[in-house]
Amino acid sequence: MLEPAAKTPKLPRMAREYTLNRRTSGPASGIDYRAELNDEQFAAVTSPPGPTLVIAGAGSGKTRTLTYRVAWLLDQGVDARHILLLTFTNKAAREMTERVRSLVPHDVSALWGGTFHSIGNRILRRHAEELGFTKSFSILDRDDQKSLLSGVVAALDIDTKTRRFPKADVLASMFSLVENTGESLDDVISGRYPYFDDWSAEIHRVHEGYAKRKLDTNSVDFDDLLVLTLRLFQQNEELLALYRKRFRHILVDEYQDTNAVQSELIDLLAGDGASVMAVGDDAQSIYSWRGADMGNILSFPERHSGCGVFKIETNYRSVPEILNLSNTAIRANRARFDKDLRSSRQETGVKPALVPLEDPSTQAAFVAQRMLELRDEGIPLEEMAVLYRAHFQSLEIQMELTTRGIPFAITSGLRFFEQAHIKDISSFLRFVTNRRDETSFKRLVLLLPGIGAIGADKLWRDWLKSGAAQSDETPVWSEVLAAMKPPKKAAKHWEQLGYVLDELTPGGVFAKPAEMVFSVLEGLYADFLQASFDNYENRRSDIEQLMAYAGNFDDVLEFLSQLSLLGSADGEPTGDTSERDDEKVTLSSIHQAKGLEWKVVFLIWLADGQFPNGRILEADDADQLEEERRLFYVAITRAKDELYLSYPLINPKSYSGDIIQRPSRFLDDFPKEMVEEWRVGPSWANPDDPF
Repeated sequence: MLEPAAKTPKLPRMAREYTLNRRTSGPASGIDYRAELNDEQFAAVTSPPGPTLVIAGAGSGKTRTLTYRVAWLLDQGVDARHILLLTFTNKAAREMTERVRSLVPHDVSALWGGTFHSIGNRILRRHAEELGFTKSFSILDRDDQKSLLSGVVAALDIDTKTRRFPKADVLASMFSLVENTGESLDDVISGRYPYFDDWSAEIHRVHEGYAKRKLDTNSVDFDDLLVLTLRLFQQNEELLALYRKRFRHILVDEYQDTNAVQSELIDLLAGDGASVMAVGDDAQSIYSWRGADMGNILSFPERHSGCGVFKIETNYRSVPEILNLSNTAIRANRARFDKDLRSSRQETGVKPALVPLEDPSTQAAFVAQRMLELRDEGIPLEEMAVLYRAHFQSLEIQMELTTRGIPFAITSGLRFFEQAHIKDISSFLRFVTNRRDETSFKRLVLLLPGIGAIGADKLWRDWLKSGAAQSDETPVWSEVLAAMKPPKKAAKHWEQLGYVLDELTPGGVFAKPAEMVFSVLEGLYADFLQASFDNYENRRSDIEQLMAYAGNFDDVLEFLSQLSLLGSADGEPTGDTSERDDEKVTLSSIHQAKGLEWKVVFLIWLADGQFPNGRILEADDADQLEEERRLFYVAITRAKDELYLSYPLINPKSYSGDIIQRPSRFLDDFPKEMVEEWRVGPSWANPDDPF
């Protein structure tokens, strides 16, 4: 019997190697990089592949460097689909992509460019199932997020009526800090919201319930777009390898503003093989309060072996007199890369002005008058800006510009008297002076826990029935309110409201406006602020500034009339404004001004406790003080031609009396020879004045 022939063993099939030839022709764009860039920019743009850190000083052409780097890569034969460009704003991403398109003839449609969040969204849309979501997940905006959180709180049956629990907006900010800083929820509460320590257990339950509700509803918030993308790569090595192969060249704009999640995401994608270029300026790292960590840029060379470091120190914005001042000021910081910006412009002989002034009103008068003089000299209003550390510091400026008919635009928030918390406070004063003011009544009672729109309507009807609205005599508020029937959960706060209103009209007469504001704040409203807003301290400062302003009035009716006039005409000149609408002075916080520039900058309130911030001085926090100094640096470097540094010598306080202010310690960081001190006084103080 024949035995079957032995089977020939199959050999493993070998993949055929095939190499795509890289294009070797000269730059298709025809760009003369040596001619288009200065030496520092050229060195960074044409640097070899590998990890690279570019320290680009203020006004040094950072965006130009990044744009030409992309063009250079394309001209070297890099496929656009292997480039990832990460920015912090959609506008920056669009501008850079459009500039690249105008520079090179290559098709750049395959280039991935956008904000960290938009890139995270793009990745998650492809792989959401890996994390328990579907590709059609919804992205919650802030209002959606607040609504979902409110639902979680309600479902957990937390009693938010008899004792104030943080509102959804505050909870959202807490949870965002946890995600963006890597801090525990307990640390966030104790460090930033200590007044909610008693609610810690309930806040933890809400945090857990919120995460579950998002998964159940196939929804993510903006922080999740980063956190979930990072988790995706941490849990799936094959997927990470796929994207590492895709993104061989990673470019990051404003790297000093990255938080823990963003930095880890970049490091993870870069691995050991990608060419990652981080561009930023450690001296402009000013966002730690929202999770940014300057340590990311300082430690970048240590985390990326063989990292090349390039410095771009030629400034095209400011005159040497301003730039030299900024260089000297920032040297007082210890945590920084050493660099020395050089101006491309000629000296003008005009030093920055140091202007001490009597009080905030005099400071505002000086700024307004100097603006009009500069305009007469040919500088348009839109080339002038007033910068400040905190929004409330713009109050006197807003009033002075309004009085003089100088149009202005505010980038730091609503006009002072349009802000919700200012309107809340004034509603108490309006109601006690006009007891038939339904709008003010409902606004103030809606601030109380346990009272909604229906309850406010019923209470208004009860108020009218009481007869106190029509009486000529001022009521004893606590007695009249005690006879009304608020919802049971609001009873405690309703009683407190009566006591507060009594303080506004002691003995049946109106208290002084400043005393009224103080009574409302301390008697009732401070608790509401803490529970409702994540920027409680800033809003409280606004109200304290309102209190100081109210100190100028003895008559509450006159004070309220002034608020109404400023609220309606705030910053808008009367009459035909068609020819003047485009010409407006800018009022801005320094944080909002980052990235912008003007010919003339007025930097106001340079006094210790105002700038640097008083809470930071009290905490004696060296890192936070250095960030305040970086904020000072950012403000200085917004000015192109002229810079005015001013501070009031006296800060009027309605209860503690006038406070003599110490000039900001930042003014000690440079020799006095670098500035010209101005002595400002009224015209009648001039001995040469014939009058």
